[in-house]
Amino acid sequence: MKGLKEDFLNIVRSDKAVLVLMILNFLLAMLLLVFSLINLHPNSAMVKTGYGDIGGYRDGSWTNQFAFSLAAILFGILHNLLALKIFRKRGAGMAKFFLITTAMLILGAFVVMFRLLREG
Repeated sequence: MKGLKEDFLNIVRSDKAVLVLMILNFLLAMLLLVFSLINLHPNSAMVKTGYGDIGGYRDGSWTNQFAFSLAAILFGILHNLLALKIFRKRGAGMAKFFLITTAMLILGAFVVMFRLLREG
């Protein structure tokens, strides 16, 4: 844990772009978490939980949509910790690439969730 704190302080001092991307990813992930928890609809027996090109939309229980909440926690916390490790081992460029990729994954999760909610 001490190494992570030193890495974070090094990012704060040396590379503001990585810090801004880390904050952006955390905020986007928390927004996804809140959005996914608000739209769970526990009273519904069946909701749209996935999409496949061959079979179309798949029905399932509302508890299957907890995957979006878990993904938000994973993206918001674990990916920022991974970015600290990547910053130490590979440098700022690779950490920025990783954080931008994570932001795209979060935005992709929003798109998928919007489509599932629209169909359900």
